[in-house]
Amino acid sequence: MIDPKLLRENPELIAESLRRRGVELDLDALIELDAAHRAALREAEELRARQKEQGRRIAALEGEEKQGAIAEVAELAAAVKEAAARADRLAEELRLKMLEVPNLVAPDAADGYTEEDAVEIRRHGDTSIEGTDHATLGESLDIIDTKRAAKVSGSRFGYIKGKGALLELALVRWAMDRLVEEGFTPMIPPVLVREHALEGTGFFPEAREQVYEIPKDELFLVGTSEVSMAAYHGDEIFNGDALPMRYAGFSTCFRREAGTYGKDTTGIFRVHQFDKVEMFVFIAPEESPAEHERLLGIEEALVQELDVPYRVVNIAAGDLGASAAKKYDIEAWFPGEQRFREIMSCSNTTDFQARR
Repeated sequence: MIDPKLLRENPELIAESLRRRGVELDLDALIELDAAHRAALREAEELRARQKEQGRRIAALEGEEKQGAIAEVAELAAAVKEAAARADRLAEELRLKMLEVPNLVAPDAADGYTEEDAVEIRRHGDTSIEGTDHATLGESLDIIDTKRAAKVSGSRFGYIKGKGALLELALVRWAMDRLVEEGFTPMIPPVLVREHALEGTGFFPEAREQVYEIPKDELFLVGTSEVSMAAYHGDEIFNGDALPMRYAGFSTCFRREAGTYGKDTTGIFRVHQFDKVEMFVFIAPEESPAEHERLLGIEEALVQELDVPYRVVNIAAGDLGASAAKKYDIEAWFPGEQRFREIMSCSNTTDFQARR
């Protein structure tokens, strides 16, 4: 979440970020809630101080005066309990409201609200080549079977088989080897996580409808291994000497793809289940912009080694996820479709996830 002090010290900064995102949020009500919470804390502390002071006086009193003081201490104890409970209720209400506030947009994030507003930074490779779309190619080579997958699992699933399966495994191992060379620790994280992991990374409450839930066990399937890798060091505090910590995770990911009816209905784009290699870095806040550029450079090097034409785009503020302050997409050229499509992304989440 954002630093709560900004509500009091620089609410205009939050308002401008919300405007750039196109997010409507009652900031004044949030500021009032924060003030009410702080007032409740002060009231509880003042009552607690009076209770302690009166308690110290009792030993020197006698008779009716002592009995009166004892009764007053009892009343103060009840008042302290009530004030503390009110402060706790307001604290939880404030916490839940703060979870709805997205990260502050970076000044150099692109303006706009849709994927069409992304700003191209550069492109690499020859886009004049022609080819067959991946769905047709996968079927003709007998390496992708979505028809049988639909019979088994429903729409937006696919079997990757034969040389296609071997190709995926080879790509994963190649990518992991490259990331190890770059100083990343390889990791195969859990794909089932508790709610706090999704809340802590900013996917809840915003993207809850995209996540598969297993209510009986109070677990959720991750849509990206970012969730379980970020939660790996949850509730831990590091000194500067321990950072940066770089992890390369590989996992199967699951997404409901709610709201995408009619989009990418063939092939294995926008499916419910897919495998992904993910980079995740814990680093000092002041070093995060440079690390973000480094991650982008690593991604570009991987795509260039594969000799795939691509372009880099700066994602528009209104198209950012809740946790991202800035995001780059790498879009590969799909000759069968004669257009660029996103295959990689990297985001700077600043201190947003660490505070949650």
